[in-house]
Amino acid sequence: QVQLVESGGGLVQAGGSLRLSCAASVRTFITYVMGWFRQAPGKEREFVAVISGSGGSSYYADSVEGRFTISRDNAKNTVYLQMNSLKPEDTAVYYCAAKRGYGGTWSRPIEYDYWGQGTQVTVSS
Repeated sequence: QVQLVESGGGLVQAGGSLRLSCAASVRTFITYVMGWFRQAPGKEREFVAVISGSGGSSYYADSVEGRFTISRDNAKNTVYLQMNSLKPEDTAVYYCAAKRGYGGTWSRPIEYDYWGQGTQVTVSS
């Protein structure tokens, strides 16, 4: 069983920055692909970013490309999401997720095995 705990959400003005963290309680953290997803009220959960186990590969949704950066520290069992130039449309609950194995698209929520409880990010205009 993997437990994921997100932190770092909050209220920020448009154009500002936030850094989300997700700490995982698992011995084999490096074997998990880690993703960030978000869900706004009334909308489906959507892919934001994903990073491979080693950290050598990462992919982003078009809506955040160039503004968000995903990274991980395998020594600390933690994955991060640095969010810059935030926009009101980035407002959502952000979730980190862990995926076993390297198959699939890495961008569909159904592919992930474990989820955190979520952290609220609110961007005011």
